[in-house]
Amino acid sequence: MAFRKFLPLFDRVLVERFTAETVTKGGIMLPEKSQGKVLQATVVAVGPGSVNQKGHVQPVSVKVGEKVLLPEYGGTKVVLEDKDYFLFRDGDILGKYVE
Repeated sequence: MAFRKFLPLFDRVLVERFTAETVTKGGIMLPEKSQGKVLQATVVAVGPGSVNQKGHVQPVSVKVGEKVLLPEYGGTKVVLEDKDYFLFRDGDILGKYVE
């Protein structure tokens, strides 16, 4: 609930990455170095959007609760109440998963 105290500005999106798999399907424990970087995340907060050249607000393309695909590098790490979150621009998010 810490993200309720934090509101991203402009076209920023606050996400929480999924946790990396620590055990394979066969039951083998994976060390941290061999775990891949998790590129999926859940959106926990969004900003109001960016302002275009005409002065109109262009809304963010994702909503709170959606699952998104992130780039391998980028984003700003934010720690809120001992949990790691990441800030990305709306244009940096590669896509969203639909159900």
